[in-house]
Amino acid sequence: MTTPRTLARVAGLLYLVVVVGGVFNDIYVRSRIVRSGDAAATADNIRASAQLYRIGFVGDAVAGACWLLTAMALYLLLRHVNQMVAAAMVTLVAVGAAVGSLNMLNQYTALTVATGEDYTRGLGAAGSDALTQLFVEAHHNGFILNAMFFGLWLAPLGYLVMRSGYVPRVLGVLLIIGCFGYLADFFAFFLAHGLGTRIGPLLAAVGGIPEILFVAWLLVRAVRVPAPDARVSPVTG
Repeated sequence: MTTPRTLARVAGLLYLVVVVGGVFNDIYVRSRIVRSGDAAATADNIRASAQLYRIGFVGDAVAGACWLLTAMALYLLLRHVNQMVAAAMVTLVAVGAAVGSLNMLNQYTALTVATGEDYTRGLGAAGSDALTQLFVEAHHNGFILNAMFFGLWLAPLGYLVMRSGYVPRVLGVLLIIGCFGYLADFFAFFLAHGLGTRIGPLLAAVGGIPEILFVAWLLVRAVRVPAPDARVSPVTG
């Protein structure tokens, strides 16, 4: 039988892959390659760093799969608190992972267009570069769209963490705050684009820092198993 400590370690390792994969592609790779408003420079950078772009794509794909596996591990760890809430958490992640995976087609299509001679011959260099930029921007917009699911799953996770007694309650509170950080990023970007672009990194940090703290706790401290009489009674509805 898998112990809570083992499940916590597994969840922490998987969650770490999610964080590293996402940060690598969406911060390191994109910041080096994408030039907002300059289609020619973006396309040239993709062609010059095609292998890095591919690695970033694969890293993000692996991170998406590990996100779902993380939720499944956390479900096994925390379902004794409230099975319905734990199931809702996994459902939100499953939808978010599907949305993220489909969105990644935009990133790979940008690579295909930028490096494909057929597109340059058919559309001309300027047209091919513009189409590349379109798919790059579509990928970025899809990433912000998925911030809704990045956020929503943290609410049930935070509740389960708070009630479990496995980790300090403050981590659960911070995860719920992180939920609102990601949701604010989503609404600001699509409803007030200029403002959302400026404050987006701050809002993403509000969402991401609690996740990093939670991952660190799972990896370093795992969980503290309460005494039998202190455990939360299972709730299924």
